[in-house]
This record gives sequence, structure tokens and C-alpha cells, in this order.
Amino acid sequence: MSILNYISARATIRGGNLYPNIYGTVIFEEVKAGTLVTAKIWGLPLYKPATVTSQPVGPFGFHLHESGICSIEDPNEPFASAGEHYNPKNQFHGNHAGDFPVLFSNDGYAMIKFFTNKFKVKDVIGRSVLIHENPDDYRSQPAGNSGKRIACGVIYPI
Repeated sequence: MSILNYISARATIRGGNLYPNIYGTVIFEEVKAGTLVTAKIWGLPLYKPATVTSQPVGPFGFHLHESGICSIEDPNEPFASAGEHYNPKNQFHGNHAGDFPVLFSNDGYAMIKFFTNKFKVKDVIGRSVLIHENPDDYRSQPAGNSGKRIACGVIYPI
């Protein structure tokens, strides 16, 4: 069966060196006029408000990235191998196909379900989903100032 015929896909999320206890799944389902995305994530760090000298920890930036590589070559820049946000139409940040809503943690657990018409399931297979330490501001270019990449998962057809 060709990749073009798949109507659902999954990424298994794993935390990196900064937060190794993060795990979960992100499911992509083809629906009329777009894709339904469902994420269930456990082990997220507890919220810490911003200070004069530091960004907050959470809510968590949540994005679709170009590359399906979740390796850590540099522990100071985890998951840089995933590339930039998926942005096939060269949109400004805040309107990338890879811009997802932030994840709000409830004692380390987050669940979200949303619809997007910016891609089909076949478009995301082989790419990656990333969780960032800080919330996305949806305006800083090119990636929303969402901080360190703390968890990653490659998207496979199911």
C-alpha cells in the first residue's frame, strides 16, 4: 500500500535529556476537509511562572517539524535534528502548518484534540512532533520563541 492511501498516523513521544520522563502519543486522523489531531502526553514538568530573568516552564509549545529525526547530537540543543517547523506554504509564524495549540499540563498530563485543514495525514508521515519547554507566542519569527525542545516523536502510518 502506498503512503498516499494511509488515513491515520501516530507519533510516539519520548522526552529528551532535559525531561526524560515525558511520554505519550499523537494521532493524526484523516477527516472531511482536513486532519484531526489528538495528543495524550504524560510526565510533563510542572508549571513554573516566568521571572525577570527566565521564561516560564509551560504551557508547552507543540509543533510539527520538517524532519522525522529525533536524535540528540548536542545535549544543549536537543532534537535539533528535527529541523524547523513544517511550513510548506512559507507562511509567517503563527500560521505555519506546523503551528499547533500549546499544551496545558494538569499535574504533568496534557490532552488535546484539534482540527486543521493545513495538511493531510499523507503530508506528515515521516515528519516529527515536538514539545517545547515554553509557550509559543505565535508571532516571533520563525518559531515562536518557545524555548528548548524537550520531547519528540516521529510520525508513522498506522
